[in-house]
Amino acid sequence: MKIPISYIWRSLWTRRLTTVLTLVGIALVVFVFAAILMMAHGIETTMRDTGYEDNVILIRRSASSELLSQVGREGASIVKTFPEVSTDPNGKAIATTEVLVVITLFKKESNNLGNVSVRGISPEAFALRPAVKLAGGRMFQFGSHEVIVGSSIIQRFKGCEIGKQISFSGDQWTIVGVIEAEGSAFESEIWGDVEQLMPSVGRPVFSTMTFRLKDKNMFDALKQRVQQDPRTQYMEPKRERDFYEEQSHAMSTFIMILGTVVTVIFSIGAIIGAVITMYGAVSNRTVEIGTLRSLGFRRRSVLAAFLIESIILSVVGGALGILMASVMSFVRISTVNFGTFSELAFGFTLSPGIALSTIIFSVAMGVIGGFLPAVRAARMNIVTALRSS
Repeated sequence: MKIPISYIWRSLWTRRLTTVLTLVGIALVVFVFAAILMMAHGIETTMRDTGYEDNVILIRRSASSELLSQVGREGASIVKTFPEVSTDPNGKAIATTEVLVVITLFKKESNNLGNVSVRGISPEAFALRPAVKLAGGRMFQFGSHEVIVGSSIIQRFKGCEIGKQISFSGDQWTIVGVIEAEGSAFESEIWGDVEQLMPSVGRPVFSTMTFRLKDKNMFDALKQRVQQDPRTQYMEPKRERDFYEEQSHAMSTFIMILGTVVTVIFSIGAIIGAVITMYGAVSNRTVEIGTLRSLGFRRRSVLAAFLIESIILSVVGGALGILMASVMSFVRISTVNFGTFSELAFGFTLSPGIALSTIIFSVAMGVIGGFLPAVRAARMNIVTALRSS
């Protein structure tokens, strides 16, 4: 005979206080677990959305980031002539040669110095990155010491409003506009004219070159051409989206490891709480268990009933934890980008995969926390249980 689910629900309702306390404990642990996954996924999404599938970025071979990369003018000019590079109606390559440097600015909240990425761009940069839009002010004039700032920069750093001037490398730069980029990493950068920025920071060469392929399937042919030409062999082409995903890997891995350690500590506490709760339920229901056994319910039915109770608690607690974590989707924070050592603003991102992983995690807590008490209930002697009344 099997114990009906309705009996299990009534049992949980009868012990409302302990049920609620157990649910809260599980929900808090699940919230931490989900928030960590959302944070790591948010960083990966922010960096991945920074790149485009049909764009290619050229960096110096073995360079781990744009800061460490160098691309000479001659090499960049040669690549622009390759047949795989897309051109505009006038036959000009759709490519931007860029330089990336890091400066320090004062944060609004803490008044501490924080690192900010400054990117020198060519006029074609906006054609390559259609998600980048002017959200306020105007575009800077090429050939001038004017810059535009990302929306995250203007929110987090002092003196970055339109009309203000920022000072670095001994020059004054006037802020004339604000850009948004659909939440990508470009919102955490300052953009200016690459030809003005390079002499100011003492950089004789570009950091990278980014261009659009005529066909995204031409990437392998382009890579082979770059490797075979002695003048461009020192450069390595990568799909722009893949490159920025690689940049996020170290940071997201660090957060995952740190978050896993914290979650394990919290989950141990939650499991111990579940074990105590379920053991208490077994002790308080000795006569009830004896009655069930005397009515013909087998040991495995009793074990299954108590185990299902624990799993129900974990599933409901997990759902509450996910609901609490979903609120974090409206939060944006910043951290240090390990690739550039500058501030990177990102949001917590909840995906179906994270929700599924979180539910599996909560069910695992329920099974681990409820198994031993369920075994004890199933092994209880009928006569001994009835006499305890």
